Amino acid sequence: QRLRKKPYFSCVMKNKKHLTPEQRYQIEALLVAKKSQKEIALIIGKDKSVISRELNRNSHKGGYSARMAQMYADERKERFRDKRRFTESIKRKIIRELKEEQCSPRQIVGKARKEGEPMVSHERIYQFIREDKASGGVLYKNLRHRLKHRKRVVGGKKIVIPDKVSIEQRPEIINQKQRFGDWEIDTIVGKENKGAILTLTERKTGFLLMKKLSKGKNAKALAKELYLLLLPYKNFVYSITSDNGTEFYEHKWIAQKLDTTYFFAHPYSSWERGLNEYTNKLIRQYIPKKEAFT
Repeated sequence: QRLRKKPYFSCVMKNKKHLTPEQRYQIEALLVAKKSQKEIALIIGKDKSVISRELNRNSHKGGYSARMAQMYADERKERFRDKRRFTESIKRKIIRELKEEQCSPRQIVGKARKEGEPMVSHERIYQFIREDKASGGVLYKNLRHRLKHRKRVVGGKKIVIPDKVSIEQRPEIINQKQRFGDWEIDTIVGKENKGAILTLTERKTGFLLMKKLSKGKNAKALAKELYLLLLPYKNFVYSITSDNGTEFYEHKWIAQKLDTTYFFAHPYSSWERGLNEYTNKLIRQYIPKKEAFT
């Protein structure tokens, strides 16, 4: 009797609940191909429950992205490690750095890494500070923002920026930070929205360019200033990444003038431009929020 050949995917061993980066890219491709969760599970050799949990935990508003899913998974893994290694000696070091050196959580982590000392992530340090505040502690007073967050203004006519290119389409070489010429940009706004400062941070080196904007966040004026700032480095402007602020409305003009590619991060995802955001916080040490840039 002739044996029936089994389909390839039925021979794949179903092992482990954790997914590899390669498997996450497989999932993304199979979703684009309109495969069901059951079919995806069979093809990559996982239980359907693993696929279901992956999509529930690691999808975002725009759908499922393998790159972002891996980032979410890595962050959870780091938080789990933090719980295990948050020793008393590390706790004492954090308190000392906050009180005596006025370091931010990111600076504490960076300093520890440079010195080769063990340290938890900056997210875990913030969690520790919040826990201390909840129990009546005052560690939060050593932070520049004192755990306060900006309130977003709701209302008014929404301006839609046309022809945006998502950060999801950004080449992997940009994420690897292996070359000089990939820039993150943002604006720092003065008191009562009076005036602004344009900041540009080069991803590989942290090289910073700044320019006071005489017309504030006016899109056309900002575009011209940005062009003039980067013109001396035109041969080293491979990409620009910004948030979705309307001040970057003229992104196509900027890209054309500098012969580059312009990407937009996801809304409310400042960590996707982490270096620039961090740099702006450091700048704020010398330019307080109460100061108007007029």
